[in-house]
Amino acid sequence: MFTIESPLLKATINPKGAELTSLVHKEHSLEYMWSGDPAFWGKHSPVLFPIVGTLKANQYSYKGQSYSLSRHGFARDQQFAVESHTADAITFLIKSNEESLKVFPFAFEFRIGYTALEDSLAVTYEVTNPGKQELYFSVGGHPAFKVPLADGTGYEDYYLSFDQEEDAPRWPISPDGLIEAAPIPLLENSNRLSLTKALFQKDALVLKGLKSSRISLKSDKAPHGLSMDFPGFPFFGIWAAKDADFVCLEPWCGIADGVGSDQQLTSKEGINKLPGKEVFTRTWTVRVF
Repeated sequence: MFTIESPLLKATINPKGAELTSLVHKEHSLEYMWSGDPAFWGKHSPVLFPIVGTLKANQYSYKGQSYSLSRHGFARDQQFAVESHTADAITFLIKSNEESLKVFPFAFEFRIGYTALEDSLAVTYEVTNPGKQELYFSVGGHPAFKVPLADGTGYEDYYLSFDQEEDAPRWPISPDGLIEAAPIPLLENSNRLSLTKALFQKDALVLKGLKSSRISLKSDKAPHGLSMDFPGFPFFGIWAAKDADFVCLEPWCGIADGVGSDQQLTSKEGINKLPGKEVFTRTWTVRVF
């Protein structure tokens, strides 16, 4: 485990998956991350790369060849190298290798950087294409935040506040983990979504094209919460395991296959195409209070 700190924050990251496991506000002595209780969901904040969500039949095609990738890709199970580490920042790295090329036929360098900034943690995904051919990929976050945060409050005392009024439906997920063809209403000219455990009985809430680039977790009964800024992420997931005391706020550059997918990687919804020798960077930031 590795730690970074600012005057107000301490973050702990596991090099396996470069996974954030703890985020503590030192003045409040308050932990914001889910405990990872395996009875519900044994993870904290897995990274999603080189796909987000599920592929149709767990397969995709590229240049006439079929490949298999499991849900959310392989990065979350990889041992990352520490490329740099200071008191308040750390960068992890994995690169394509003989094994990755069997399931993902692209050269890549994937860095995850964490920086502690006063009461905020910035998380940066950097994908470098060291080769000549185009690199097709998706990337996203899956951090799980503890709910309730304050003693004497319950799960349903919390809500999500969007920084813009939204008219945003949710895109249902099929039993096979694919995005259904038609959305259903969720936010209708509103910027507030009350948390209930019933919300997640049928998997995640998948949102596309939000106007908002900030979502906050708040309660009217407690002073503590958090805000996540996610500019440049066109998809967003909100999820919790059944009856678990957390909520995942998931900024995505990518999305699961649709039920009607043709399984061609180059035409996959939300896929990112990175030319040779270029770099793709996205950052989400969480501020805790």
